[in-house]
Amino acid sequence: MRTDRLRGLLDSAGPFVSLHFDDSHATHDSARQAESRWSAMHRQLKDSGVPEQLMAAVRNAVLTRAPSVGHLGRLLIAAQDRVLLDERLGVAPPATQIRVSIYPYLLPLCDSTSTQPPHVFAAVDHLGADLTVHAEHGVSVETVVGPGFPVHKPASAGWHGYADAEGSVEESARVNARTVADRITTIVDQIGAQLVFVCGEVRARTDIMSALAPRVRALVVPLAAGAHGSRAPELEFADRLAAEFARRGRAEIDAAVTKIKSELARESGAAVQGLSAVCTALREGAVATLVIGRLRGATVVVGRALTAIAADPDSLSEFGEPPRHTALADEALPFVAVATHASIVRTTDEAGLWDGVGALLRYTPHDSRA
Repeated sequence: MRTDRLRGLLDSAGPFVSLHFDDSHATHDSARQAESRWSAMHRQLKDSGVPEQLMAAVRNAVLTRAPSVGHLGRLLIAAQDRVLLDERLGVAPPATQIRVSIYPYLLPLCDSTSTQPPHVFAAVDHLGADLTVHAEHGVSVETVVGPGFPVHKPASAGWHGYADAEGSVEESARVNARTVADRITTIVDQIGAQLVFVCGEVRARTDIMSALAPRVRALVVPLAAGAHGSRAPELEFADRLAAEFARRGRAEIDAAVTKIKSELARESGAAVQGLSAVCTALREGAVATLVIGRLRGATVVVGRALTAIAADPDSLSEFGEPPRHTALADEALPFVAVATHASIVRTTDEAGLWDGVGALLRYTPHDSRA
């Protein structure tokens, strides 16, 4: 997962309240269930000593946001008296997680099999396209109308001038395809889209894909036309899109873990594993990609700065940092990764790595003993 969009959290002062919960609205009594969930969360937050002003901001966010459709998770992070992040996730957690900590709980955002990267869904035909744009900060919808006309051939080949009309229709379709392709390219560049789903009749989507620049065409996942042959809504393909996101997420995880194991086997110095070595690499800003598996409640010690972490007090003291806090590793490691511009890949198990954590490096840390 790219962490650029999370760096705004680094400027906020804690303690942080992080809620990871089921935000599904798939039954007739969803509103009542939401109130019940909030009541349980409110009791736990109150027991944790969360100030009333912050509690009010969290309650307002939990209960007043427009309901989601279907089974979704949600991550909400707040500090002081405001909500810093409120994001829906593709998979609901099996149980509500509540964290009150010196760190925001970022790990749920790192599940690449259930999160959606920036992408575009294009429902196309020979006249233009309906585009749904999923950027990091929201979803927008627009319609692109091509200038070319006519786009349908005469019904009879015996009509005088049929050949000219046929050529005009084909050129109009090409003009419209280029218009749609140009708009898709602009959007891809603006939002950093990683996928472009193109849905429509074979000829229409082929024309548009052919008009795309090769770098954008490489992002395309073609989809058949909708059930009624017209431009289909994205919801009609929700399962297909979710499957593609999950497939790409699994491929990302497999590639990162395989690369770490390969570099460790070669003893190249380009990868490390284990909590101590990963903390050292993160502290020095040496991590390019952090891979986090199941950490099983592991903790780290924290110095004056939230980025000064180590697996134990002695290791931290060796760097002139007196231990100030103890924090859960699944909170601290992602935070330091974001602070040091590392990407994050989350796995659902230990992935065969010591302590369930490993990293690909930009360079070898100075302290190779960790």
